[in-house]
Amino acid sequence: MSLHWMDWIGYAAATLTTASFVPQAWLTFRSRDVSGISLSMYSVFTVGIALWLAYGFALGAWPVIIANIVTLGLAASILAMKLVMSRRK
Repeated sequence: MSLHWMDWIGYAAATLTTASFVPQAWLTFRSRDVSGISLSMYSVFTVGIALWLAYGFALGAWPVIIANIVTLGLAASILAMKLVMSRRK
């Protein structure tokens, strides 16, 4: 199976955008500090990522699918942490 040049662009974009999200997620998981995180922004962002994932599945676009599975997992984890920590206060 040979990848088309457009697939390589998609994989590169997916890798870079997903990787750019990892340091912030790691810092949040490590520090447990969610005070600077907007609940409404992360809620909308997480739903948007889920929709991108659905779109990727509909198209069979693996760069979109893979990137959004990873990003959805990270974003949903941060959102869950924000919800839990907000209820504790």
